Amino acid sequence: MPNALRVHAALFLVSLIYAANYSLSKDVMPHYLSPFGIVTLRIVGATLFFAVAKYFAAPQDKITGRADAIRSILCGICGIGVNQLLFFSGLNLTSPINASLLQTFAPIVVVVASVFLLSEKITLPRALGILVGLIGAALLILSRDVQAAVYPQATRGNIYILLNATVFGIYLVIVTPLMRKYHAFTVLGRSFLVGAFIAVPFGWRDVLAANYGSFPPYIWAEVAYMIICLTILAYLLNNWALKYASPALLGVYIYLQPVLAVLIAVSLGKDQLTWGKAGQAVLIFLGVWLVSRKPKVAGMPQEE
Repeated sequence: MPNALRVHAALFLVSLIYAANYSLSKDVMPHYLSPFGIVTLRIVGATLFFAVAKYFAAPQDKITGRADAIRSILCGICGIGVNQLLFFSGLNLTSPINASLLQTFAPIVVVVASVFLLSEKITLPRALGILVGLIGAALLILSRDVQAAVYPQATRGNIYILLNATVFGIYLVIVTPLMRKYHAFTVLGRSFLVGAFIAVPFGWRDVLAANYGSFPPYIWAEVAYMIICLTILAYLLNNWALKYASPALLGVYIYLQPVLAVLIAVSLGKDQLTWGKAGQAVLIFLGVWLVSRKPKVAGMPQEE
């Protein structure tokens, strides 16, 4: 298989894994496992996996220096612990389509965070993109659609998802220097370990209290999916693809994930796509597209 085709296959599979999770998680929570219970199982499972993977793949690689140590702790807080607690708490309260659309807000946060943390300049198109994306997100968060009776706390759930996208966007900015300096398993092992210290106190009681004997086979399969595919496989594929994919290609798959999530949610009867949601999606997508455009440098061709 040519390398370009493998990159597309990896990115598509990652998008599909994330997209399916919005609907599959609805089967598991809150009846079988609470949101915090799911997060605890997921993070503990990934922590063990990456600890073993690091032992075999990069046994001598260690994060050194105070600055990198602090950065790795922040990665565990933003990218793993707080991120996952917010995501599953929000998904439990809102619809799959709302959650998938608000997740695409992360690239906008990356640009804003880069301005403050990396001193990047903000251009007029990017500023406009931030504004348009914020309007789309605000309309989606505050809207009351035909499923208001199914998700009476959707507004709170939408806010959690937006906060989740925000902390994840910050994580993407602060983790980049570590990924360039250390082995990926070293960074992920440390990040998930820190995330476990945050998540386990919230969810260990729910994990112990769950009635596992009542889990039908498909629930066991979906729990395994969230631990293995959503946490481990998706990261490994995404990390590999990022080495070869262009920014333009990554942008395509940012838009593909909510499209797949909508198709899966509607086909499984988990959600309904309305004209209002479609309009809000257009605003968010437009905002992401504007902030994702690289600013032109005088005398230099724009990179694609």
